[in-house]
Amino acid sequence: MRVPDLVRLYDYDSWANARLLAAVARLTPEEFVRPVAGSYGSVRNTLVHVMSAEWGWVERCGGHARGERLTPERYPTPAALIAEWARVEGYARELLAGLTDDDLAREVAFSFGGPTSVATVGALLQHAALHAVHHRGQVALLLRELGHAPGNFDMLYFATEGGRTEGGR
Repeated sequence: MRVPDLVRLYDYDSWANARLLAAVARLTPEEFVRPVAGSYGSVRNTLVHVMSAEWGWVERCGGHARGERLTPERYPTPAALIAEWARVEGYARELLAGLTDDDLAREVAFSFGGPTSVATVGALLQHAALHAVHHRGQVALLLRELGHAPGNFDMLYFATEGGRTEGGR
């Protein structure tokens, strides 16, 4: 993997998140926090998990410090979450802009409270973007259940609707 490949993946991630967050912005504050089926219990909680995880991986790879995991209570409305999401995306972009292909091979040790694991910067940043794909699908289903279909954000649509970057195709 090379830096332009990661930049393209993050370009897609940003494009897809913008589509998803446009649907989230239409939620009432009550719908945003309404208990629903799923691993995290609400649209808000699922999105806070994704945002916190991405920021955590950015920090581990040398980017802007996150500190403790983000908590859902900090984001009572869709607007509050969307504003923070823009900052987190900016931190990821700053990190990507400063990376070289050699940096992607640097190993990073991390732990979730148990044994320490090691992975490369490239693998961790790729994981962060793909982790978001997984949870975007979950949130899309929750939004549909709440009557707010987010549209399609498959990578194919990104590629065919002008989602080209200098590092891309």
